[in-house]
Amino acid sequence: MSTSPKGNDLAVKMKTWITSRNTVKNLAGLLLGALGGFLYYRLIGCNSGGCAITSNPYMSVLWGAAMGYLLADIFKLKEKNAGENSEVKS
Repeated sequence: MSTSPKGNDLAVKMKTWITSRNTVKNLAGLLLGALGGFLYYRLIGCNSGGCAITSNPYMSVLWGAAMGYLLADIFKLKEKNAGENSEVKS
């Protein structure tokens, strides 16, 4: 069984996308938001059960993760290219 160039190209694109600075930044925002949502539920929360988001830990974590992702996604980072620094401009 041989690997096709198209399949290898897809693997390279996926690896590049996963390791890009913007993807890592967005995933960090997602995780920090989820942690923030859980901490909000745990420390502030709603004991009466009348609050739709803060009375349920799953909803708090989901909303926190969504807000963290959206906040991180506002800012776009430029990718660093190793080839640009080595070129000498005349």
